[in-house]
Amino acid sequence: MLESSTPPLADLDGYRNVTDLLVARVTAAPDHVAFEVKGANVGDAWRPITTREFLGQVRALAKGFIAQGVRAGDAIAIMAPTRYEWAVADLAAWYAGAVVVPIYETSSPTQVNAIIADADVRLAIGGTSMHAVLLQSALTHTERITLGAWTMDAAVSGTLSDLVARGAAVTDEELEARRASATQDDPATIVYTSGTTGEPKGVVLTHRNFLGQVLNIAAAYREIVNEQGNTVIFLPLAHVLARGLQLICLASGMRIAHLSDPSTVVATLDTLRPTFLVVVPRVLQKIEAVAAAKASDKGLTAVWEKARATAIAWGRRAERVDAGLTPGTSLGLRLRHRLYDAVFYRRLRAVMGGRVDYILSGGAALDSELSLFFRGIGVPVIEGYGLTETTAPLTGNLPGRIASGSVGSPLPGLTVRISDEGEVLARGLGVFSGYRNPAHDDGAFIDGFFRTGDLGHLDDQGRLILDGRLKDVIVTSNGKTIVPTRWESVVEADPLVSHAVMVGEGKPYLSALLVLDPEQTRAWADAEGLSIPLLAETDIRAVTEPTLRARLQRTVDAANALVARSEQVRRFSVVFADLDDRGLVTPTMKLKRSVVLHRAALTVEDLYL
Repeated sequence: MLESSTPPLADLDGYRNVTDLLVARVTAAPDHVAFEVKGANVGDAWRPITTREFLGQVRALAKGFIAQGVRAGDAIAIMAPTRYEWAVADLAAWYAGAVVVPIYETSSPTQVNAIIADADVRLAIGGTSMHAVLLQSALTHTERITLGAWTMDAAVSGTLSDLVARGAAVTDEELEARRASATQDDPATIVYTSGTTGEPKGVVLTHRNFLGQVLNIAAAYREIVNEQGNTVIFLPLAHVLARGLQLICLASGMRIAHLSDPSTVVATLDTLRPTFLVVVPRVLQKIEAVAAAKASDKGLTAVWEKARATAIAWGRRAERVDAGLTPGTSLGLRLRHRLYDAVFYRRLRAVMGGRVDYILSGGAALDSELSLFFRGIGVPVIEGYGLTETTAPLTGNLPGRIASGSVGSPLPGLTVRISDEGEVLARGLGVFSGYRNPAHDDGAFIDGFFRTGDLGHLDDQGRLILDGRLKDVIVTSNGKTIVPTRWESVVEADPLVSHAVMVGEGKPYLSALLVLDPEQTRAWADAEGLSIPLLAETDIRAVTEPTLRARLQRTVDAANALVARSEQVRRFSVVFADLDDRGLVTPTMKLKRSVVLHRAALTVEDLYL
């Protein structure tokens, strides 16, 4: 199968722009709790914010933007950690007829300057006073008259509250006229790609793109996203996935809580008890790794391995049921699953709050066994796939139709085509029409389809299976063409490995760099009684500790056993890198392969001596 489409489930008629989603929700359920917001002080409780209250705050800030001089079509930048005020500022900017330009809070001054200038930003909002200073500096270097940088931090001057006060004289009629000024085909946001494969590009997404995705995805996942559910958003709101999720939940009445520090998520889940979570695969890997480590501490490693195998078998059984096949479950499997549920699975579900019905995984490939494991413990993982240019999800598995190893079928209103070269092409409601810089459009489209740069194929059910990145393909000196994704994803399932990077372009054989996960490696080293210095440096350093290398050799051997001989890695180097370095790792935790190879050039060279 070379093309797969899903017809739309929602009609966009009656919606002028994204703000109509909030208007419709307030009309339907003004007193429904839309958000839970943590107090500013340690120990403060979470307090509810109704849809009506949220709208009031959005309108007040939008009036402030107008009073400050924001005009319809002006760009407003937001640079802040994930927090409630991000949502208020986002919707308020749209209410004022502006275009939102998100900036990752970890961006460097150079990156901030480039985005502010390229997007022609007139007003900026920072999460903290430090962000505001950075934004103000960038605004100062532009050639046009700007309207200042403001902060969400209430302890300083130039805050959102100051803007709200300035907007007191703006009438409701003036605000409503401004809200209605944008049409479906006007820009809603300019999102800059993270630059994993080159120069960041400004992706222009329209109100139609957002409306099409929000309404259709909400219709497709109504079983998950509804008024009875709640979620915790801890992914960066500068990323289109988190922002799209926020709009879907807001439009559907699903309660939202924000966490700015991902390290506090697990401790908070017991309080918030979400029914649905969106994560990247690394989060799921860490949950499984922590469970394995705790079992090891209690001398239960052998028991844990049997429990893990049982969960995977149970997950595979559930997938057979989804496919309409006879599950063929033995009495022994049912008894083992019941036993391990009491010993392990129930506790893992409790760690996630005890109410999670589904987890959505995106941002990177998810190991199929990991997907089956979570399905087996009673928390199905819905894997999806998309890009900034597709306004987040392009494909996704659906409840009752989950197939591990695939990223699902095209979502409603979208079409996926596979080119003759195996590249994934996309067209439909969520797919953008072009970059801010027209020069970036060269080669980006073919026959009306966006070229994703990803390799994949469709199964006989029209589900997409990803095979890797087009630009990551390696051609050895022997003429063999290698797609490294499968080998790398197997190695990255090891909790000690944060990233695996296969190398070998123009070389006689394949090698690899295994980038250590600092937290997991320290824990493992402590348990083994080893001292492994892991200090943040610009250069990527080789780690030569023999016990660690022997431990990872087993992981490499296991990955090699799963691929053809020509795809096997002959030599590898264990390395440490600063994973907080935004020059090396994107805000969505993807490794910039070209930067890695540049910084580790000597280490790679040693692999071929």
